[in-house]
Formats: sequence, structure tokens, C-alpha cells
Amino acid sequence: MEATAILPVLKKKLAFLSGGKDRRSGLILTIPLCSEQTNMDELSATLDYLLSIPSEKCKARGFTVIVDGRKSQWNVVKTVVLMLQNVIPAEVSLVCVLKPDEFWDKKVTHFCFWKEKDRLGFEVILVSANKLTRYIEPCQLTEEFGGSLVYDHMDWVNKRLVFEKFTKESTSLLDELALINTGSEKGSQQEQERPTDFNILPSVDPETVLQTGHELLSELQQRRFNGSEGGVSWSPMDDELLAQPQVVKLLDSLREQYTRYQEVCRQRSKRTQLEEIQQKVMQVVNWLEGPGSEQLKTQWGIGDSIRASQALQQKHEEIESQHSEWFAVYVELNQQLAALLNAGDEEDLTELKSLQQQLSDVCYRHASQLEFRQNLLQTALEFHGIAQDLSQQLDGLLGMLCADTAPTDGATIQQTLKLLEEKLKSVDITLQSLREKGQALLEQISTQASWAYGKDVSAENKENVDHIQGVMDDMQLRKQRCEDMVDVRRLKMLQMVQLLKCEEDATQAVEWLSELLDALLKTHVRLGDDVSEVKILLEKHKKFVDVAQSTYDYGRQLLQATVVLCQSLRCTTRSSGDTLPRLNRVWKQFTVTSEERLHRLEMAHSFHAAAEKIFKESTEQPETLVSIEVFDEAEGTGRSLLDRLTIPVIYPDGTEQYFGSPSDMASTAEHIREKIKSISLKRQQQHEKIQQQQKEQPATSSPDS
Repeated sequence: MEATAILPVLKKKLAFLSGGKDRRSGLILTIPLCSEQTNMDELSATLDYLLSIPSEKCKARGFTVIVDGRKSQWNVVKTVVLMLQNVIPAEVSLVCVLKPDEFWDKKVTHFCFWKEKDRLGFEVILVSANKLTRYIEPCQLTEEFGGSLVYDHMDWVNKRLVFEKFTKESTSLLDELALINTGSEKGSQQEQERPTDFNILPSVDPETVLQTGHELLSELQQRRFNGSEGGVSWSPMDDELLAQPQVVKLLDSLREQYTRYQEVCRQRSKRTQLEEIQQKVMQVVNWLEGPGSEQLKTQWGIGDSIRASQALQQKHEEIESQHSEWFAVYVELNQQLAALLNAGDEEDLTELKSLQQQLSDVCYRHASQLEFRQNLLQTALEFHGIAQDLSQQLDGLLGMLCADTAPTDGATIQQTLKLLEEKLKSVDITLQSLREKGQALLEQISTQASWAYGKDVSAENKENVDHIQGVMDDMQLRKQRCEDMVDVRRLKMLQMVQLLKCEEDATQAVEWLSELLDALLKTHVRLGDDVSEVKILLEKHKKFVDVAQSTYDYGRQLLQATVVLCQSLRCTTRSSGDTLPRLNRVWKQFTVTSEERLHRLEMAHSFHAAAEKIFKESTEQPETLVSIEVFDEAEGTGRSLLDRLTIPVIYPDGTEQYFGSPSDMASTAEHIREKIKSISLKRQQQHEKIQQQQKEQPATSSPDS
């Protein structure tokens, strides 16, 4: 009988085993009667269940039954006592009936039980609650009988449910595990040949059952003794009631069978895992050697442009993506194989190593080819990128060379030349980079045949090599053409620099000559105070004219060079058309002015020379008379010079220009006038002297006559 079958009845606590014992170590069975009518069938079922719990050894020591009739009627008590004769006649040693203090007739009741003693087979005594300790120790009595034994009926019921559930599940599980383990040991070959979906799982989780058993056993062991107010009382979950040894035995058997079952599962799992790994390995190998290899065999080109190479890279990435899925499977399989090799049996090591080697060889070979292909396409993309960049640089350089823009000045030309040199240098660097990248690409292509998988790739390789070589040759030819054009442009621009320099210097020569003319007119005014000073001025004037002559000649030479450069460049300049007329016009003006200056200095020299001669003869030889012609010449030259000073310089174009400022001319004229006055004074003095001599001569000659 199981507790679950009469659980509602058990919860009514019609009878219970508290765990207490009498002085003979017999169990105490308590029947607490209540004021209500007791259902004898339920009581009988409760007693049947409770008496099925103790062991036979425990039953042999007999029971002491406490019938608590303090709240019940005599006829009910009598019925219960008689029922004990039918239920447990041999096991009952003593029945203690707790009577109320006033209601029952002691003689009647005592006589009744005494008369039935032989027929009942056990002794029945009537006793009040306070005298029950004469027959049973207080520590073996529960609190309602004045004892110290602690008993919780609902806790006891729950523990019985747990115990019976554990017993039932563990027993069933032991049978299932024994069947599985026995079948696995007897027919290992048949076990291996069973289909993979063969169910060897027990109906109950062994771990759960074991955990329940351990918790139950722990509870039993912890509650074996309980302290109660300094004393020791037996727990109601004593091993004699809940069969603690039975729990231990079941747990030991269950652990043993479960360990064997785990080994069976481990072996079966290992075989299943090995079969799955073998199947997956063959799937990976078959795909890589089949569709994977076919995909790689179709990819050998490198493209003829950036866009074509990018398209090939995109296609290669799609192929890599498909391979990556299988490589992920390979990584997982390799980890599983490594784990099996570390924990596998010796008979499996050879097979596992063979599978691992086969899988690794195929995967590494395909991974290497994918990496090689990726590197090849990346190099091809870089090669075409450099080629495109170089082509754009050459186009830009060619456009710059073809643009015939007239530079405005030498600095612009120099900047343009520097830009051309920088572009040409950049082209050289890029072309060198293209050659290096092309050579690296050719070397990669030369090793491509090793990945051909039996396919003849010579035609594809030759096409790729021809394309690469053609690109490099074409870029070299274009670069050479640009270099030739740069050389021509460089020569032309250097000539332009020289032309602009000649024009600039020629213009500067005109300005210098104009400055010389201006200086001649404004500062070359003095005519000297005497002959020596006039000679010095004449010498300076000659040097001044020589400087102007060399400046004019230098300007003429520059303009002649400009004409030659213009003819060479086949172009007209901005200033060569009017520079030469300006140079000639300024030179003619300078020539006229310098001749006028020279003529005035010569006249001044003649005037001063005549005047000094007069003054010298008058001073050194006062007796000697100066001829009238000398006086006339000196005065005439002086007056002519004065007249000359008032006349402007007339240029070939009709324009007029005076020397110096009016004050300068007035000062020079005043000095000449003073000197003319001195000459006139000398003439007058000489004339008076002659008249005096003429007067004295007749007076002297008269006496002689």
C-alpha cells in the first residue's frame, strides 16, 4: 500500500507512529480518538498502512498501543480495542487506554477487558494521562501525553510521500538501467548495428532521482536526533520507520547502474560522434574536391582595367564566402577530432589521425589557393590603378605641353618650367612603380601553374603576360614622347626667358639714355671760368658722351638679339616694335644736345683763351700794345657765346629744350659779360694810352725840327 492511495485518510491523523518506544524497545502506536464518530474503515486502512512500515525485526518486539479515549465514548474505545485483535493481534504487547477522569465505570470497563484478555491476546489497561509515564518514559511520549517527543504529522506524511516516490522511481529506474546495461554488454555488436535513433534513454532522469535520494537521505541523517529542552528524543523519521538503510542501498545500486549507463552512453555517443564526424569530413572533402575545385579552375584572368579587376575580386569574394562556410565546418571538425584524439581509445587513434590529416590537407590546399588568387587579384588591381594614375599624369602633362599660352613674364615662365619638371619627375616615379608592380605580377603569374589542378593554363597566362607587358611598353612609349616634347618646350621657354630679358634690358637702356639726356640738360650747364676749367669740362663731356654711346650700342645689340629670338620663336613681342624707335629718338636728342654742349664749351674755350691772352700781355708787357684784332676776336666770341646761351636746343622732331634753369644761364651769362667788360676796359685803356703817346710825340718832335 502506498501513501498516495490513502493520502486524505492519512492527513486525518486517525493513528500515527510517533517514533517513540516503550521500555522493551517496541514501537508506540498512537490512536487519538476524537469526539466525533470515528470511521472504522478509515482507521483500519490507516493501521494497515502504518503496520506495513516497520521491519519484521521491529514488529517482533511488539507494539505498545495508546488509545486516547479522553474525548470519545466507551463503546468507540471498545470497538477500537477489539479491532486491534483483528488487525495486529500478534504484534500488540500492551494497549494503554487513556480514560476521562469521571465518566467511565472503572469496574465495568476493567472487568470487560479482563474478561476478554485471553481472547484478545494482549493486555489492556485503563490509565489516566498523568499516570501514563508509569509504563512509558516521558521522552518517548508526545506533548499531548505530557512527554517531550516532538512529532509533526504533516511533515511525516510529506516525508513518506517523498520516500515512497523515491523508492518507486529508483526501483523502476534500476530495472530500466539494468536492462539497458545488460543488453549493451551482451550484444555490443548488435548495439553498434542498431539504427542511430534507437532510444536508450530511461523514462526518468537519473540525475533527478539521485538528487531526490540524496536530499532525502540528508534529511533523515540530520533529523535522526533532535534536542528537546536539554534532553534527547528520537526523531519520527527514524530509520526503523523510513528505512534509511533502504535509501542508502537504493542509492548505491542506482549510482552503480547509472555509472555503467553513463559509460554505455559515452561509448555510444563516441561511436555516434565518430560516425557523424566521418560523414561531415567526407562532405567537406567531397565539396572542396568537387564544386570548390571547379569554381577555382574557372578563375585565372586578372582583368584589363580597374573595373575588370574589381569585378574579378567581387567574384572571388563570392567564392571565398562559399569556401568560408566549409572552412568553418573544418574548424569545428578539427576541434572535435583533437578532442577525440586526446580522449580516444587506442583503436580509434589511427582512424582519427587519418581523418584529421585528410581534412587538413584538402582545406589547407584550398585555403592556400584562395589566398594566392586573392593576392594575385590585389596585385593586378594595384597594377591597373598605377597604370591609370600614370595615364592621367601623362594626359595632364601632354595637355600642358599642347597648350600654347604666351607667358607674361620670366617668373611665370620659370614657374611653368618648374611645374613641367615636377610633373615629369612624378611620371618617372610612377612609371618605375608600374614596372616594379608589373614585375611582381609577372612573377606571381609564373607560379600560377602549380595551382592548375591538371588544367592547362598556358593560354590564360600568356594572355595575362602579354597584357601586362603591353601596358608597360605603352606607358614607356607615351612617357618618351612626353619627354621629347618637354625638351622642346624647355628650349622654347628658355628662349622666351632670354627674349623677355633682352626686351627688359633694352627698355632699361632707353631709360638710362633718357636719364643721361636729362642729366646733360639739367646739370651740365657750367662753361667754366677759365681755360683750364673749360678743358676739364670738355674732358668730362667726352667721357659722358662715351657712356651714352656705349649705352646706345648696348640697347641696339639687345634689340638685334630680340629680333633673332622672335624669328626663332616665330612670335612677336610686346615691346620690340616701339623700343627701337624710342632708342633712336632719345639717341638723336642726346646727340644734338651733346653737340650743342660741345660747341658752347669750345666757344667758351676760345673766349677765355683770347681774354687770358689780353690780360696776360697787358700785365706782363705793359709797353706792348695788343692788336685790335685780338680785342675784336675776344669781344666777338664773348658776344656770340652770350647769344648762344639764349638759343634753345632744337631736336629733329621740332621740339626745343634749354640747358639748365634760367638762373643758371643768367649766372653763366653774367660772368661772361663781366669778362667782356674787362676786355672792353683793357681796350679803352690801351686806346687812351695810344692817344697819350700820340699827343706826347708831336711835342717832342717840335724842338728837334
